[in-house]
Order: sequence, then C-alpha cells, then structure tokens
Amino acid sequence: MKTRYYHLPRLTGVDALRLDEREVPAPGPREVLVRMRAWSLNYRDLMIASDTYGRALKPDVVPLSDGAGEVVDAGSEVTRWREGDRVTGIFMPGWLSGPSAARKTAGALGGPADGVLAEYVLFDEEALVAAPAHLDFAETATLPCAAVTAWHAVAVTGGLTPGQTVLTLGSGGVSLFALQFAAVGGARVLTTSSDDTKLERLRALGATEGVNYARTPDWGRVVAEATGGGVDHVVEVGGAGTLPQSLEAVRVGGRISLIGVLSRDGGADPSSVLLKGVTLQGMFVGSREMFEQMNRAIEHHRLRPVIDRAFPFAEAPAAYRYFAARGHFGKVVITDE
Repeated sequence: MKTRYYHLPRLTGVDALRLDEREVPAPGPREVLVRMRAWSLNYRDLMIASDTYGRALKPDVVPLSDGAGEVVDAGSEVTRWREGDRVTGIFMPGWLSGPSAARKTAGALGGPADGVLAEYVLFDEEALVAAPAHLDFAETATLPCAAVTAWHAVAVTGGLTPGQTVLTLGSGGVSLFALQFAAVGGARVLTTSSDDTKLERLRALGATEGVNYARTPDWGRVVAEATGGGVDHVVEVGGAGTLPQSLEAVRVGGRISLIGVLSRDGGADPSSVLLKGVTLQGMFVGSREMFEQMNRAIEHHRLRPVIDRAFPFAEAPAAYRYFAARGHFGKVVITDE
C-alpha cells in the first residue's frame, strides 16, 4: 500500500519541501508501526530546511521531530506496545535515561535521522512514550521537543520549588511550556513580549508580571528591580540577542538555561557570568525518563498545550511559512485530514 510522506531533497528553505509516496514500512522484530495523526513545528525545523542548523544532516531527510499517532502494527518481539495505543516518539531515540552523552544524543529525529512528517512511521519500541490520556493527538504532538526541553530546564536542572522566581521570554512553544510548568509548581513567573495583548494572554497562563521589551529595551534591569535583585532562573530562548539582558535579570548565583538561538546578533560580556557566579547551561531537549516524568505532571495538573493554529497534512508547507512569520502564540501543528 502506498502512503504519503514529506522529504527535503535540497536544503534551500521551505519551498524545497516535497510530498511523495512510498510503501507502508513493515516493522522489524522490535519495531512499532505508528499511523501518525498530528505533527508540530519547532524553530529547529526551519533551520534544517534552510541548512542553517549547524549539524550534519541526513541527505534527503524526512523532517520534523514531533508527532503523535496510534500503533497499528508491531514486531514479533515487541512487549511495550499493542495495537491502538496512543503514542509519541522521543526526540533522541537513544537517550532513554541518565545524563546526556554523545552516543545517546546522536540520531535526533528530523535532522541526523529521518523524522516523522509521514503518514506511517517506524519506531523502535523503546523510543516511544504513551500520550497523556486527556490530550488529543494535536496536543500530544507538541510535547517531544519544546515541552521536554522546558521540563528539563525548569523542573530537572532548574530545581523548581514553590516561591522560586522564573523569567520566560516571549510566547513560543518552549517559553509557554516553561511558564505553565513553573506556575503550577508554585513559582512566581515573569515574562516578556513586544505585544501587550500577548502579555495579557501570558498572564492568563500564570505569569504574574510582564514587560514589553519593545518599549523597555533594558527589560533585564526592570526584572531585576521587580524581584529585589534578580530572578532565580531565566529560561533563555533568544540567544546572543537577549542574553545580555538575561544576565542583567538573573540574581547573583542564579541560573540561565540557554535553549534557543532565535537571534545571533549581539553579544554577552562573560564578566557578568563570573561576577554574578551565574550557572549558564545549555539545554538540548531531554531523555525518555524526563518525558515520562513530565507526562505524569501534565496529567496530574490537567495541563493543556497552547496551540495557535492547525494545518492539514497536505498544506504542510503553508504551516512552515506561517510559523516562519513568527506571529504565532503557542504551537503550530499539522493534522491528518
């Protein structure tokens, strides 16, 4: 039987995305065949399509790391899953638990290895987690990259505790998940945006204070003053363009989780890291163990991901273009028709 999938025969941007057909793959002894029902986009996917990701990529790669669906077939040795199970893949199939290591983080989906933007996808049985029971496929598809990264930053390395102060930046996927996780954990969450309407929506999600960075370019100072010397933790998604202000906003001995590279302009003075004794740590998604821990918290608190807009599978290139325009609030998803 023929089935549809997308691939990138060239890395020249969104217009290189091609829809094609292939045979439905058959699972090996320890593989699971998943009928994909929804997918979601991350900024990484735009970088891969335009060959600006900075890592070795699989030629003619099938894009996207994030998707959810249902098990339709399984190999003879599979014990973890059965037909009808609702599942989603993990970002790095080799990172199941413990600290990261090169051998575990190799082969991330949608870049070094084929991703999930296809109607049927094979997974190793160990590289899947169960979908939270109260989430639909589109909501579940938002979790593998952005949500796990935010959980890793806020709850695992950030040591989330009630009363902690956390700063999130903007209204992208990682930032919204970080805000939600920190808020339900009892933290005081501050946030930034260039749009007052978005700031109101961020407050509705749990932020206690918001700063419009378009009107207040020195928002780091404002945040530091509002918190009596700086926040405990900054979830930094902007990169070089925002890191100097994040260093201003964090307290002495605080933490900055460096996640995104939305802006490469600007530069941070390393003396700020030294003088404040700041822990500056890069976050590269997380393990299956973290994913499963996060899903338990999502189910317990009945959290729901924020979805901005959904596009049908046949209009995946339009989803990419809409996402690239950066006007979204939350996740942009693709769903099966």
